[in-house]
Amino acid sequence: MIEKLNYFGKNRIPFLFIIDFDKINPLVIPISEINNGEILFNIKGFKNYDFNQKLDKDIILKKYPMSFDNYKIAFDKVNKEFYKGNTFLLNLTFPTKIELNLNLREIFFHSVAKYKLFFYDKFVVFSPECFINIKDDKIYSYPMKGTIDATIPDAENIILNDEKEFAEHITIVDLIRNDLGIVSQNVRVEKFRYIDKIVTHNKALLQVSSEIIGDLQANWNENIGDIIYSLLPAGSISGAPKKKTVEIIKEAENYDRGYYTGIFGFFDGKSLDSAVMIRFIEQIDKNFYFKSGGGITIYSDVQKEYLELIEKVYVPIIRDNQN
Repeated sequence: MIEKLNYFGKNRIPFLFIIDFDKINPLVIPISEINNGEILFNIKGFKNYDFNQKLDKDIILKKYPMSFDNYKIAFDKVNKEFYKGNTFLLNLTFPTKIELNLNLREIFFHSVAKYKLFFYDKFVVFSPECFINIKDDKIYSYPMKGTIDATIPDAENIILNDEKEFAEHITIVDLIRNDLGIVSQNVRVEKFRYIDKIVTHNKALLQVSSEIIGDLQANWNENIGDIIYSLLPAGSISGAPKKKTVEIIKEAENYDRGYYTGIFGFFDGKSLDSAVMIRFIEQIDKNFYFKSGGGITIYSDVQKEYLELIEKVYVPIIRDNQN
């Protein structure tokens, strides 16, 4: 996979890439060879479909999350690892069974997100989070950590002044700085903890992000594969330190993330843009599962983390919106 990415990059062949969390089933496809009916994407306006129909029905979404007791068992396992010093930030996720009066294609076409992907009627992604963006010999990352219901009075100040959220965010910023330092030079934080607003089918969320930049060599396109794989898995959906934290994740979660929390993106011959595959709905045996989670630190409250996992189960669709 690394060799393929480097080859396409060196020859400036535009391509789409999709890499699962465990890097077991990665794909890289020249844009000219993509079957538009089976794989659909929209990466900040660069897309391979034409669609402008209105949604003529209200969205009905029912959630059937795991029990709090089962979540707490996993949470307590993670908490013990904090006290052992084996991890200090860990992204804990689980699938939630849902019922939705839309199919995967309808979700894809009508959802509003910076990064969208539809994959063979198997899953759909509507992600707000960039993995890396490379342009003009600079690499950018925008880690997202910290989510709150925008309807809560004074929500922005609450999230920005929350001790746990601050600790989690500064940890992930430090992790991403170190990651970018592997592949670039002069790494710096340009913006620290700014707010994005995400509109869902029934409310709005505030999400806290930061912007981190590093300088690349002029021939970076010849090493695209090495750059991408040096940064995997994405820090925001694994934790720190990465290697040990991923081991703990697998033991605590005890399910296969698959493509969820992997990455996808495209190279247009000059620049590269990519996303972390969060906000993810998978179809298994005609049932829908929404995979979600959040960052856990030693300051985390189990009840709040459980509620955040459920709150992140949403579709970013506004009725009658045109895409």
